[in-house]
Order: sequence, then C-alpha cells, then structure tokens
Amino acid sequence: MAPVKNEAEERLLIEAAQRDPSRFGDLYDSNFERVYAYVLRRLADRQAAEDVTSEVFHQALANLRQFEWRGVPFVAWLLRIAANAVADHWRKASREQPLEADGPESYPVNPANIEEVERRAILFRLVATLPPDQRRVIQMRFAEEKGIREIARELKRTEGAIKQLQFRGIQSLRAQVQAPDDKSRPRTASKRRSSHG
Repeated sequence: MAPVKNEAEERLLIEAAQRDPSRFGDLYDSNFERVYAYVLRRLADRQAAEDVTSEVFHQALANLRQFEWRGVPFVAWLLRIAANAVADHWRKASREQPLEADGPESYPVNPANIEEVERRAILFRLVATLPPDQRRVIQMRFAEEKGIREIARELKRTEGAIKQLQFRGIQSLRAQVQAPDDKSRPRTASKRRSSHG
C-alpha cells in the first residue's frame, strides 16, 4: 500500500484501526518504509533497524487507542515512538559495550525530518524495483556502508563487476527519480525486467 495521500484518508484509517485492531495493517503498510528509513539512518545496521522498526509498530498497535488526532501526520507519532525505541536500543547497547564518545545521533522529530524520512522511503521503494544483483549491491554499499572490495568478496564477484552493478543501479534510480511521470510512485517491477544487470 502506498503512503496515505491526504489527512482525511489517514484519519479514517486510524479510526478504523482504533475500532478494529485487525485494520492496523493498512497503517503499517502505508508507514513502514518511512519508519524503517528513520530507524536505519540512526542505527546503520539492517538487522537492528528491522528489530527496532518491528518494536515501533508493536508499541504503536498496543497504544493506538490512546492516539488522539490533532491534525499532525500519523507518521510524526510513529517517529516519536521510533526515536524512543532507538534511544532504548542505544541504552541497551551501551550496557553491553561502551558507546563511542559521541554516542547516537540526536534527531528530534519535526516537519523537516518527516520530509527527509519521506524522501528516504521513496528511495527504498525505488531500490526495491532494481534487479536483484543491483539491489543487493546498492543496499550493501549505501545502507550497510561496505566498500567495493568487501562487497566483491562477499558476493564472489570481481570489483569491476560490483562497480558496474552499482553504476547501473544508480543510473536506474536517477532515471526513475527524474522521470516526468509520478515521481512518488516507483515503476513496476515488470517495467524494470527489461534491463539486464
């Protein structure tokens, strides 16, 4: 499900989920990528980000009846929960091993942050449309921040092949972002199948 288009539609989804928790799936689907992008940016570890994101939605579902509509996007409420979950993650990690001097990035929730999260969510959707090899290289290179040599070793490919996959993936993403049609909606996978790589 794509992100909710307008305030009225979002409010209806929230009210439906408050009456019937089984309807929470619609809110989850429309906000998952934004929450995951927010968490991943702060943790830089995919497994930890997936775990924390899961915890965010678990808490959101558990506390949904207390949510009061005040005209602020639902994702802002989710991001406040996410900020607390990220802080909890860092506190737990610091008990297991000392944090580096600068610790976790402080990142308060405000409208500019929501816009950044939305841009990252769109990018996540676009990356998901890439052919599998390109998608994996882009994820390892930019989400996991691995070097070309490390990726080549893990994927058992040459460094040149990894650079080519990265180049093709970035070119494809750039073309989709700059496309004159609806920029917020990624092209379907069937359209992407025609490119090899």
